[in-house]
Amino acid sequence: MKIIKLLLAFLSFNLLNSQVNPQDVEIVRDEYGVPHIYGKTDADVAYGLAWAHSEDDFKTIQEAYLAGNGLLSKHLGIKAAPVDFISQLIRSDYVVDSLFNTIDKKFMKIAEAYAQGINKFAELNPDQILIKKLFPITTKKMLKYSFLQLFISSEGDKALRSIFENKTRNISFLDENKLGSNLFAFSTKITKNGETYLGINTHQPLDGPTSWYEAHLVSEEGTNIIGATFAGAPCILTGTNENLGWTHTVNYPDKTDIFQLEMVDKKRYKFDDQILKLKTFKASAYIKLFGIPIKVKRKYYESVYGPTLKNKNGYYSVRTASLFHVRGLEQWWKMNKAKNFNEFYNILKMNQIPGYNIGYADKNDTIFYISNGIIPKRNNSYNWKKIVPGNTKRTLWSEYYTTEELPQVISPESGYVYNANHSPFKSTSLSENPDSLNFDKNMGYEEYDNNRSTRIFNLINEHKSIDYNKFKAIKYDNSFPEPFNYSFMDVNNLFEMNPKDYPEIEDLLIEIQNWDRKTNIESVGAGTYALFYYNLIKYYRKDYINRKFGEDILAQSLLEVKQQMLKYFETTKVKLGDYQKLVRGNKEIPIWGMPDVITAMNASTHKNGKIKVTHGESYIQFAKFSEKGTEIESIISYGSSDHEDSKHYSDQMKLYSEFKTKKMSFDKDFVYKSARKIYNPK
Repeated sequence: MKIIKLLLAFLSFNLLNSQVNPQDVEIVRDEYGVPHIYGKTDADVAYGLAWAHSEDDFKTIQEAYLAGNGLLSKHLGIKAAPVDFISQLIRSDYVVDSLFNTIDKKFMKIAEAYAQGINKFAELNPDQILIKKLFPITTKKMLKYSFLQLFISSEGDKALRSIFENKTRNISFLDENKLGSNLFAFSTKITKNGETYLGINTHQPLDGPTSWYEAHLVSEEGTNIIGATFAGAPCILTGTNENLGWTHTVNYPDKTDIFQLEMVDKKRYKFDDQILKLKTFKASAYIKLFGIPIKVKRKYYESVYGPTLKNKNGYYSVRTASLFHVRGLEQWWKMNKAKNFNEFYNILKMNQIPGYNIGYADKNDTIFYISNGIIPKRNNSYNWKKIVPGNTKRTLWSEYYTTEELPQVISPESGYVYNANHSPFKSTSLSENPDSLNFDKNMGYEEYDNNRSTRIFNLINEHKSIDYNKFKAIKYDNSFPEPFNYSFMDVNNLFEMNPKDYPEIEDLLIEIQNWDRKTNIESVGAGTYALFYYNLIKYYRKDYINRKFGEDILAQSLLEVKQQMLKYFETTKVKLGDYQKLVRGNKEIPIWGMPDVITAMNASTHKNGKIKVTHGESYIQFAKFSEKGTEIESIISYGSSDHEDSKHYSDQMKLYSEFKTKKMSFDKDFVYKSARKIYNPK
């Protein structure tokens, strides 16, 4: 019997590895190292994507899969232990196994081919393997990582953290809007020149598992798409094909709930007139002592609601729709291949992606916005903004709103849709917005604006029509509105303060109050405000309730900023570009932007009093649909390779810093003629 099992395992492994002939795949590298991948089948292209991405950043792909499979701490030690605990606590093994047969067989071929490409790269490059136990990569290991990512995107990790940290008595998943993303789509009703535009402008980490990787995928089965993906994903996650394009921004409806169980004793809880027993499990992670991984374990539970943890206040369960769906990658792959709006919309009806706004445009002049999500239908007898009772089936939701029932706008007369992580009820002209009264309050949709959404709306409405240059100018605007409209922190008192009342910081107050609110590299006002902003955040974090700062805290923060300026810069005239840098390896250049301007940047401590950008403007794509066809421009913050010895490690930084882009083409002849390297993966 054991021999038969081994034989079956061997045969299944070889069937997986015989799926794609690498000679049927060509990788064409352009002058920036971006891979244009051609294959006979979609599976061929998936293999080629896995190979090309592994060549450029095999380490990050592995770290992503290690996280999804509870092994990241074996590589990174205790700092990765929380991720490993979460990946086990959400029982990804069980969920993926139980739902595995629901996945479309056509997509399974894509996933298998992608896994084959990674495994072949690992086989030929064993010195690059981080943890041997991860290999071979399987489709289930891929789905487990996707499952973890979508749980995190549903703010499930924040719910778990609040339980871990005993903060369940005053829980708040407050959107700080420091990162964010933007989407724009314009139809001929506002362009008035026969052209339709889509702006892809996601704000992601510039490095790591959720940083963007650009690729062009082409098969003889109808795929031809240019866009970007994350490490470990077998398809494009945001991009444009010859017919249509789409992009995402993060949205904030109520995706996740916390339930307090009514315990009878340490193992049992009340559920209506029943007494149920908690299921008990153990999650493991690794800490490193003298470089040696040591396994540690932690107990967790499961109730009828979902993953359950105990803290000093009791037992709490977390429930979010992403815990019951595993076909998100399949849906994205099908979106890659959609040919028109009807096809695209029908794919959205799969309802497998638990969040994210979607902005869309196509060659038929259809533009579209939806605040997408798998949103539970909740009992209106409870306050779902707080912790709800975990002792009754009345709070155990199991049904969801359909795609048609979500806030959306299709081809408005205004000619535009937009989103900047703000309210879905402010997505086009005032008269055509979805009406919040038509949606259940327990869906939890946000109703606020922020600086970016305010600025975008104002810029669009300054013009009677939008041509391509104005479209790009709106995207690259780097100014704050007046007054500031931070959705999480109010600093407008700063502009009411009389500088003469604060002689120690009079010069800084005058600089900020006279500032034109543009976050340009050469701006001293922007530099002063940036130093002030990053220093002020520590006061905000002390109190999530008080969003409006009094003059005392503002003055204290500015006084600390002045001391910082003199210590590190020996002047109070600090330009933004002197303080804020775009850093890649040994390359360091001044950079524009700030949190919550359209060209959003968020930074962390660098050296010598400076900061370096870590999140924000990452993959940018401009798509134009016209009689000439579909035209694409794009740029990424660093380059296509994550290897410091590659010329493509940082070769897009200069263009990026100058608000410039590179041309991308769907035309095969053009791609091959301008190629710098053409080869088959091994």
